[in-house]
Amino acid sequence: MYDKITPPTTGAKITFKNGEPIVPDNPIIPFIRGDGTGIDIWPAAQKVLDAAVKTAYKGQRQISWFKVYAGDEACDLYGTYQYLPEDTLTAIQEYGVAIKGPLTTPVGGGIRSLNVALRQIFDLYACVRPCRYYAGTPSPHKNPEKLDVIVYRENTEDIYLGIEWRQGSEIGDRLIAILNKELIPATPEHGKKQIPLDAGIGIKPISKKGSQRLVRRAIKHALLLPKHKQQVTLVHKGNIMKYTEGAFRDWGYELATTEFRQETVTERESWILSNKEKNPDLSLEDNARQIEPGFDALTPEKKAQIVKEVENVLNSIWATHGNGQWKDKVLVNDRIADSIFQQIQTRPDEYSILATMNLNGDYLSDAAAAIVGGLGMGPGANIGDVCAIFEATHGTAPKHAGLDRINPGSVILSGVMMLEYLGWQEAADLIKKGLGDAIASSQVTYDLARLLEPPVEPLKCSEFAEAIIQHFGNG
Repeated sequence: MYDKITPPTTGAKITFKNGEPIVPDNPIIPFIRGDGTGIDIWPAAQKVLDAAVKTAYKGQRQISWFKVYAGDEACDLYGTYQYLPEDTLTAIQEYGVAIKGPLTTPVGGGIRSLNVALRQIFDLYACVRPCRYYAGTPSPHKNPEKLDVIVYRENTEDIYLGIEWRQGSEIGDRLIAILNKELIPATPEHGKKQIPLDAGIGIKPISKKGSQRLVRRAIKHALLLPKHKQQVTLVHKGNIMKYTEGAFRDWGYELATTEFRQETVTERESWILSNKEKNPDLSLEDNARQIEPGFDALTPEKKAQIVKEVENVLNSIWATHGNGQWKDKVLVNDRIADSIFQQIQTRPDEYSILATMNLNGDYLSDAAAAIVGGLGMGPGANIGDVCAIFEATHGTAPKHAGLDRINPGSVILSGVMMLEYLGWQEAADLIKKGLGDAIASSQVTYDLARLLEPPVEPLKCSEFAEAIIQHFGNG
């Protein structure tokens, strides 16, 4: 089955049922060390993960690690441009769950990005990025502890699908001609718009299936959170891109109010129900007036539409959601993308799970990570229905490779996400406690040490791992 690698002789495979993992006590988990600083941060992370599992389960559970190759390290073993060998793809497909360090963006070889390739090959449609603050971490924000969000980023669609044509290419010019001469004129709402003849062209597909399966995972995650954090915000630019990003919002609400009808309430529904609770005699029109700014200036048709919305909500869910019952449901709302960027800074404690498309999610997850201490502390996961890959979210930083100085926090916290995904919460909690206590004690690597006031002597990468483990048992 494999050309240059051999699976462990002990351990068992993780299987999947209805999109969820079925985990043995001794799972075989492939790992990709990563390029550049992967040589330092992966051994540190592996040591912490193994120690946490051993401490939590006293030998009753254990991970059997299976080394596989990608990036520059793969080329060293498999040959030039073999950045993602078949052995690696076979192993990930067979064992279902994997973890990886940072990978180099290939030069040549036909792959734009190894990370994007892995997501697309295994249909890992949900990129999950938790951003929470650990006390003592230097931050440019005044109150970073108020931010505790999880970004659910759709992974397979949007412009990241990579369908585009270079300016001046034959196919690109043909497409522009067809759009300008046939398709745009045939669409009245586009008026006399024309694409410049010297433009590059990219395609931005957003599908109902892709949108709803992401929102489904986000809602399921919200249901596992404490009550005050049970909220999903659909992030979009639907006011401009109505049929892609606007459709994402609409499809998200549709899923929430059908498949999760008993577990969710939308923001507008909560307003309607609350208005009725405050004033049982409130007319439908007055209720509509309270939920819609500028109601009295609307056309009669628009007024009637909103009044009908109020009536439908009260008729359909008052019995199950009224009289305060909606307060125990997952709240689903939406925000415009540019607005959420400033709101996670000015009102961070109002948000919990942010579900969004690919490009918005890329920006948003990095912006949120910056508030709580940067990408060095940012974990990530790419999850599908039959596979999950956990990863460091930063780059390879080759100039620091082999110096035992880089912060391994990102891949360690990605390992925490992996343990939680496996259902091994006790081990995950040990690492979060150990890491939090180490940082609070100013036992940190150079990237954080230099920002502390006063600065402290930094730990090496390997020493930081040891500090985390030492804090497992400290109450």
